[in-house]
Parts: sequence; C-alpha cells; structure tokens
Amino acid sequence: MKTLGSLLLLVVASNPLPAGAERSGPYQATGFKVGEVTDASAIVWTRLTLRETRNPADGPMVAIEYDQPAPGEGRRDRAVKGVVFPDGTTVGDIRYAAPGTDGDVRVLIKKQGADAWRETDWRSVDPLRDFTRQFTLDNLEPNTRYDVRVESRGVDGTAGASLDGTFRTAPAADDPARVVFTVVTGFGNDDEDSPGGFKIHKSMAELDPNFFAHTGDIIYYDRLAKTVELARYHWQKMYGWPNAVEFHCNTSSFFIKDDHDTWRDDCWPTMKSPYMGAFTFRQGQAIFREQVPMGALTYRTRRYGKDLQVWLVEGRDYRSANPLPDGPDKTIWGEEQKRWFKQTLAASDAPFRVLISPTPIVGPDRDTKRDNHSNKNFQHEGDELRRFLADQNNAIVICGDRHWQYMSVDPETGLREYSCGPASDVHAGGWRQSDHRPDYHKFLRVKGGFLSATVERAAGVPTLTLRFHDVDGRVAFEDRITAGANQSD
Repeated sequence: MKTLGSLLLLVVASNPLPAGAERSGPYQATGFKVGEVTDASAIVWTRLTLRETRNPADGPMVAIEYDQPAPGEGRRDRAVKGVVFPDGTTVGDIRYAAPGTDGDVRVLIKKQGADAWRETDWRSVDPLRDFTRQFTLDNLEPNTRYDVRVESRGVDGTAGASLDGTFRTAPAADDPARVVFTVVTGFGNDDEDSPGGFKIHKSMAELDPNFFAHTGDIIYYDRLAKTVELARYHWQKMYGWPNAVEFHCNTSSFFIKDDHDTWRDDCWPTMKSPYMGAFTFRQGQAIFREQVPMGALTYRTRRYGKDLQVWLVEGRDYRSANPLPDGPDKTIWGEEQKRWFKQTLAASDAPFRVLISPTPIVGPDRDTKRDNHSNKNFQHEGDELRRFLADQNNAIVICGDRHWQYMSVDPETGLREYSCGPASDVHAGGWRQSDHRPDYHKFLRVKGGFLSATVERAAGVPTLTLRFHDVDGRVAFEDRITAGANQSD
C-alpha cells in the first residue's frame, strides 16, 4: 500500500474541483472512513459506487430457503437450501444495496485553514475487494486537524464525485492534551431510530471526539449473509445511511470485529455451520479487513497524548472452541496476543490505560452465555486477565457485545468495566433493570446509547471521566477517576 509520504514529500499546489460542484459518477454512496490514526499517520478507506445513493427501501428483497431442522436441532442448525432472488435481480438490485463500480480514487489533505493540498497518486479500486481502496497517509503533524477530500474518476478518466471531511491526529506522547473519545456496540440490521439511520451518530458528533471506537457487531450476518456478495451487502446497507456517512467523513475511527460481523453468533475459527450456506468464517475475516481502514494486525495499541493509551484487541481469530472444557490452555485471545498485551500495557507510562474489548471481562453476564471472559466457559483466562489488569494502576475495561449499559466493579479484584451499550433503544435487551446486581453494578441501564471518555487535567492532575449517554446524547451516569487513585471522586 503506497503512503502519502512516499508519494509526495512537499506540500504542492493543486486545483481540486470545489466541494459540491456538479459531477457525474462514479460516486461514494457509502462515504469514506479515516482510521487507525496516530500522531503522524492515518488510513483513508473508500469505495466507489455506481449510483449516488443506495437503493430505496421499497425495492425487491432476497429470501433464504432452509432444510427443516432435524429432531433436537435448533433453528441455527438448519442447512441452507438456496438463496432466492426475485426474477431478473441480483444483489445489486435489492433494497438498500449500493452496487460498486470500477474507477480511480485519490486523497487530498491539508491542514485546516491552509490553501495548498497534498495529494496521493490516483489508484484504481479493487473489484475483488468490493471496489474499495485504502491509502496510508504519513508525515502528518500531531494534534492537528486536517481537511480531507476523496476524489474519484471513471475508467475513461472523466471526473467523478468527491467527498469532503476532516480528522484530527493524535497528540504526541509528551503532550498533556485534552482527549475525548466515544465507544459503541451493536447496531443491528433493522434497528435504526431516525430517518437518517442512527441518532447516536449525530449525538456523538456534537462532542467533537478525537476518535471513535466500534467494539464490534457493526452488522449482523446471521440471517441473510449466506454468500460473500450478501455479506458485503450488509456493509453497503449500514454505511449508506446519511448519518453514518456524515459522521465517518468527519471523525476518525477504530474498528474491532466480534461474532456477528465475523460470521455468526458466538463463532470460533473451527466452527461448522450449514446455517451459513456458502459463506465461511475465513471469508468473514477477510471482508472485515476489506470494509474498514485497518493496519497489519487487528489487535493494536495507540497513544493519545501524555495521559492516555488504549488497547484494542481481537476476540475471534485466535479463540478456542466455546464448548471445550475450561483450563489453562483454553483461550479467547491466544497466547501471542495475550503476551503482547501484558508486555505493552505493563511498559506504558500513561496515567490511564484503557482496554477496549469486543466482549466483557468482568460482567456479570447471563448464566446461559458461554462466549466471553465473564462466563464460566472461559473463567481461567478471565481470572488471569482480571488479576493482571487490577494490578495495573488506573487500568480499566470498556466493552461491547452486551445489549445494555453498565458500570461494574469486579468484587474479587476491584477491576472496573464499562459496557457502552447498544446503538439504539430497540436493540437493547438481554437483561432486566430489575436484575440489578449490587455486588457488581454501580450503574445499570437497559437502553441504547453510547459511552464517552474525557481525559484532561484538573489543577495539573490527569483525570478520566466516563459518561453513559442515551441515544440523544443526554448523560445518564458519570464516573470520574483521578490519576494515582483507584476510587471515584
């Protein structure tokens, strides 16, 4: 992958067409995303589409045919017999699809307020990767807001549509800068709560976060994604919503995958499932990296100024099968990732060290679940991680996966965990407000929304404030941690 720094070392003059000027296709109906931002680099992802917007909601829809389940088998054990399209249609014709198209793209950036743009070479999108292209930008300045423009052109060289946005680089590791970030989980395929998609995109944007982290379950493959083409369709539908396009063009992101955006509910690499048809776990792994800005590894750590470092971990690629007996060899993270995590976290001098996990470490979770570290099926590794994290001053966990918001404190170790909650109220559930656990819960809310975190200094002392928001952005609960202490103010 070429980088901006290797293509262009100096700022040069360029004359891009003004934003909003009339152009024909190709288009970018699913927007662009800026991700994996550091104090000196970023990755820009985009995808070329045939039309300016995705298909309307009243279009044709595919149907899935299954074999009848055998006695004693559940709905998700049925084998797929076939995928049925209305006569004469394909995936690109169904409702909410945004079919891709060939063409070239380039990225232009400039520091906000500057006149001259830096530009990459034109690169063709890859039809084998859903007509996407990713650019790595380097030689950026820390804690700086950049304007970014993604331009397109057709295969014949004619100018296509462009999109404008902004992003901010991370503060340098010695800069005690104020940092705000937001975290969400669980969007669902039909759980939107506004005409533009999800309310929380606009609510989060009002906080002007330095970055956004998605803990996974971005889309849900389970019911419909029985082929690679239908799996990609889920991404087109989700990121064709206007609220999502606007948010991601103006906020940098980190993406973590979980079960539903890897393959199916509670999945692991060796799992077999005729319920998923021709679509495989390995294909799901590849499509995730195709659809979001992503570097070399899906587990990584990022420093955001002097006072904050975050870790984003991989919970699907290295895990043992859920039904195996628990013990020292059973794992969700895998030994290599776990060793990396412990070494890098212990070596960090950041006052606040935040693990952003796709699944819970503390819980509590439902007794029927067996897919995460707060469940008995992975208790051995869960105990190991809880003890390790509790021994690190001001290390906390932010998790996704659970469809309710909570702040829990592990009664054995004192480790804090903040479950960000689902993206909409209609997607909330799986727990009852009346099942409040006073031995764990300091806060419980079975509704949708998001979590925000603010790192700043008060009288020269670093503080971390975590706030649970509802879908409209209103604060429902707040917890504040002061560097050097393990108790709320």
